[in-house]
Amino acid sequence: MQFASDNWAGAAPQIVEAVAAEAARVGAAYGGSALDEQAVARFSAVFEREVAVFFVATGSAANGLAMSAVNQTGGVIFCHEDCHMIEGECGGVEFLTGGARLMGLPGAAGKLDIDALEHAIAGLSPPSEHHGRGMAVSLTQQSEAGTVYSLEEIRQVGEIAHAHEMPLHMDGARVANALAHLNVSPAAMTWKAGVDILSFGATKNGCLAAEAVVIFDPARAADMPFLRKRAGQLFSKSRFVAAQFDAYLRDGLWLDLARHANAMADRLRAGLAGSNGAYEAWPTTGNEVFVALRRDNAERLRAAGAAFHEWTRGGAEVADDAILVRFVTAFSTTPDEVDAAIEMLR
Repeated sequence: MQFASDNWAGAAPQIVEAVAAEAARVGAAYGGSALDEQAVARFSAVFEREVAVFFVATGSAANGLAMSAVNQTGGVIFCHEDCHMIEGECGGVEFLTGGARLMGLPGAAGKLDIDALEHAIAGLSPPSEHHGRGMAVSLTQQSEAGTVYSLEEIRQVGEIAHAHEMPLHMDGARVANALAHLNVSPAAMTWKAGVDILSFGATKNGCLAAEAVVIFDPARAADMPFLRKRAGQLFSKSRFVAAQFDAYLRDGLWLDLARHANAMADRLRAGLAGSNGAYEAWPTTGNEVFVALRRDNAERLRAAGAAFHEWTRGGAEVADDAILVRFVTAFSTTPDEVDAAIEMLR
């Protein structure tokens, strides 16, 4: 019963097979192979336009380099106060940008509050050498609270960013889970809704170590090759990352994997309704479920080998005899695992 994180999951067989097949071949280094070009072409096909794609190893590298690509001296990035760039990346964005400031803003259910965003932007207008200048707006899809922005919500954030001549960045560590929930095209949820640059996550959803920065206007990507190299994220054998993305994006595998993870989370949510020792702390949609769990039930689950994390963010109040925990399902989660956990909670 592994619900600690989708990072704990293994790799999808199709991904492993693709890497193994490439291991017997030779190819040009540093992104120059035919397979690298094929993988980039798949991104362009998926997003229905020519895009610039830069492979990296981690989501933190993707976020830091995405912000570096739009960096300005004295720049301020507007984002949710609980976002991963603030809470989970050890100052990586600040380091890779050479000092850009992350301004964390409130918002219910892990989503940026529109009024708070407009107020914060207004506070830096006009720009000043004393307080800096707005550089970018970033949203997380799906959010750190397990919720998903609607297309209209993304458009609203994008319109505000663009009105102030700032790009909109999407941290898509679980972008496939969000897409699987919304059941819209990748283009509709990104550039058609106003997203300019995307941190495209795949490791959580069946890949080995494959993330990417996707820039929807290639003309804005001129500095990225240099930024990526300087950050130590240009792989000599880049084709092994390309092999993963080639398999991942082929025939919709990435969305099939995400749909399964989401379905397992839905199964867990439904099971919680019949439990007297646990309940969903707030409504979620993708593959994360936040649960107020009675302490004795938490101990019983852990004793049976269940893995999950206690959670300290989100603002939910729980009873004195309960704790707030996060359950995360993955492409490899089985119905038996979910059912076993539900049975113990009952």
